[in-house]
Amino acid sequence: MMSGIRGKDTKPELMIRKALHARGYRYRLHSPAIPGKPDLFLRRYRAAVFVHGCFWHGHDCHLFKMPSTRTAFWQHKIDRNRARDAEVETALRDQGWRRLVIWECALKGKTRLEFGALMDRLCEWLATGRETGEITGNIV
Repeated sequence: MMSGIRGKDTKPELMIRKALHARGYRYRLHSPAIPGKPDLFLRRYRAAVFVHGCFWHGHDCHLFKMPSTRTAFWQHKIDRNRARDAEVETALRDQGWRRLVIWECALKGKTRLEFGALMDRLCEWLATGRETGEITGNIV
């Protein structure tokens, strides 16, 4: 089951890449030279962009529900992912990279943002120079 879960080139990631390219932004993908191998990184903006699945990273939203079977396994796995996310954030900051997380709930489900608005927020974040950011779905 888990072998079928994609770590790269997911549908949300491809949507964002296509839209960013259409807006004139150029980026690299999954570079092992950047901590955490971000889904996208824009060297010109010193920005690393991650597209996180709400389940896999334990986001507090309607898309995350702890499975009722093998709960201890899943809790441990999600806790490790969260700890790794925190380590990556620290490493990026220490190396002078900015970090943005786009959560899955911003792209799908009942709280999703209109895609153009999501892309506007992403481009605004790139332009402002803020160190960190998150794009989540609308709060219901």
